[in-house]
Amino acid sequence: MNSRANEKTAEATVGEADVNLTLAEAEALSLRVLSQNGLSALHAASVTRVIVAGQRDACASHGMYRLLSCVQSMRHGKVSPGAVPTIEQRSAAVVVVDAHRGFSPLAFEMGAPHLIEKVAKTGVAALIINNCYHFSALWPEVEALAAHGVAALAMTPSHSCVAPAGGRAPVFGTNPIAFAFPRGGQQPYVFDFATSVVARGDIELHRRRGDPIPAGWGINASGEATTSADEVLDGGVMLAFGGHKGSALATMIELLAGPLIGDLTSLESREFDGGAGVTPLHGELILAFDPQVLGGARDDLSAERLFSAITDQGARLPSERRYAARERSLVEGIRIPAALYRDLLALL
Repeated sequence: MNSRANEKTAEATVGEADVNLTLAEAEALSLRVLSQNGLSALHAASVTRVIVAGQRDACASHGMYRLLSCVQSMRHGKVSPGAVPTIEQRSAAVVVVDAHRGFSPLAFEMGAPHLIEKVAKTGVAALIINNCYHFSALWPEVEALAAHGVAALAMTPSHSCVAPAGGRAPVFGTNPIAFAFPRGGQQPYVFDFATSVVARGDIELHRRRGDPIPAGWGINASGEATTSADEVLDGGVMLAFGGHKGSALATMIELLAGPLIGDLTSLESREFDGGAGVTPLHGELILAFDPQVLGGARDDLSAERLFSAITDQGARLPSERRYAARERSLVEGIRIPAALYRDLLALL
């Protein structure tokens, strides 16, 4: 290990202070962790891009912390560390990428150029990713598509860990959905949220810190409300946001990104896992919409009037805090908890 890493190791043992890393150092650490645990160079690079982007944008639940689950998944022999995705041009508007049980970021990066090419011709196009281990946030994907001037919608199931409204047994995954709308000359409008009250990673981070979770995030094995992260994660169940509305959205995502594209539901992903507790295996559906084809001459003024109507009254657009965090990180680097930094070094 180099002297810089030794210096940071010493820093991490004193007073449990956070450890500050430049983005380049975070990328190098991620690449070392993944490659030394057997992940191919192509996969390690694509996984690193989304993990460092998450930490850079202050999305800690999908940042460097995710390296732990990636390595665990590989060590359990579930993930195919050298899988090379294959591409099928299913129709003029549909491209399918089979990840062959590799991590999903590489499959997306290989399929996205084909999606962009198709949507420019058809107006609406779909990228289907099958047989992928998915751990990352969805906003990096829809944001990348918006950079090409298209609107995008992405969704994916997970392991079943969320009860339907009125129930107490896990059926849904956290089932995130993300949307991006391009804005000429500035950051796109982007949202990305789980259809559970909170992402599972946020509960896991509370457990690592020993903090209670807010009421309403989940119930214990007896179906009772709890503020214990351990009780929710060990035999309990998470809750859908907005009651029956979040439950209905979660069901839609199960159907669109599961049976519709010939892949697993969250229940089936959990069954396939067999108690190993690794990253979920399933599919992902990404839809792209070309404003030039669908609407003819692009009318940015109408969209901007809508956004101004929101912000002019003091309301915040989704991702504004994330973009602000990105600007800070580009200058100041990122900070991760000392305990997490030690856990990452232990993987080397």
